[in-house]
Amino acid sequence: FEVLESFQIFVIKKNGEKELFDRTKLLAGILKATQKRPVDADEIVTEIENELQNSLKNEVESTEIGEMVMEKLKVRDQVAYVRFASVYREFTDLDSFLDELMQLRKEKKKK
Repeated sequence: FEVLESFQIFVIKKNGEKELFDRTKLLAGILKATQKRPVDADEIVTEIENELQNSLKNEVESTEIGEMVMEKLKVRDQVAYVRFASVYREFTDLDSFLDELMQLRKEKKKK
């Protein structure tokens, strides 16, 4: 039984800069959205970390990670999802916020 070493993953930020994937940084962002919510932020980070490692890509866009977080939050806790989305999608006004809420409501009614 041989243990494979995890390899380094670089995140390509919106401005084009690359930085090493930082679990702590991702966790901090998710913790803000899940504050006082019944969501295990560490579990989400672990899932994302595993998915990135399993993809065998050594570079990933920060937007891809953001979308992964949003998908995981959407199924776990809609309040945490909207909190994260408001920062991630950089809502600039109330209409943007309401659009996201209405979209979430439509998806919930489909289920």
